[in-house]
Amino acid sequence: MSHHEQDPRIKIAKRVAQELREGDIVNLGVGIPTLIPDYLGKKQVYLQSENGLLGMGPTPPEEKIDMDLISASKKPVSMLPGASLFDSADAFAMIRGGHVDVAVLGALQVDQSGEIANWAVPGQRILGVGGAMDLLAGAKKVIVTLTHQTKNGDPKLVKTLTYPRTGLRKADLIITEKAVFQVADGQLILVEKDPELTLGQLRSITDAHFEIAADLSVSFK
Repeated sequence: MSHHEQDPRIKIAKRVAQELREGDIVNLGVGIPTLIPDYLGKKQVYLQSENGLLGMGPTPPEEKIDMDLISASKKPVSMLPGASLFDSADAFAMIRGGHVDVAVLGALQVDQSGEIANWAVPGQRILGVGGAMDLLAGAKKVIVTLTHQTKNGDPKLVKTLTYPRTGLRKADLIITEKAVFQVADGQLILVEKDPELTLGQLRSITDAHFEIAADLSVSFK
């Protein structure tokens, strides 16, 4: 396995791809979610972008990159056969109208009730909220992706958010490179973990309290 494939962000993107179902309309947020199109294989998922695209395909080869065709994250993308283009107002009407099946969001923190913070770091310049608040409120299902710890080793799954929250809606599923958590009744439920980690090791890098599913899987790798 190459170093590139061992990238935790790619591990997370591949795991999210397993959650998406044939025919789903899916919006991908900034960061880790932008990697997902490259790992969908032949699964037919309709990727929607709030800058006005439905039917987004994988990253094009370098010689075919057209910077007039980009995602909301300003990354070059391709279009699948049958894709459609429209303005941003229509894209947000889809989101706010409940027409997006799954939103996959990046996050800075998630608290132990499943509430997320993903748009601002206190004391740093804010570039813009983007579509995260609309997606959190409007999507039928919300999957949150983030690395388990910061570059300094601090947990990103915390008891209480220290960054501004994105909205009242909770995540439905949280995927890191170490584990997968469902959110149920305002608490995190560990459903899958890296087999190389013991439960004690996982708890030591997770500030948030979590329960353990009776059918906990250790196949996540």
